[in-house]
Amino acid sequence: MINFEEELKKFHPSLEIDDAEEAIYNQDLTDVADIFVKIARDYEGEEE
Repeated sequence: MINFEEELKKFHPSLEIDDAEEAIYNQDLTDVADIFVKIARDYEGEEE
């Protein structure tokens, strides 16, 4: 049977994953929430 605790102790993330993680977190990407906020602000600006 697999001992998950022992396997987790042996785990080391690959360098490629660390590089990808850094690249993803360092990008300023627009997400869906940002789009909704912009639409709401634009909509409120039109009503005035």
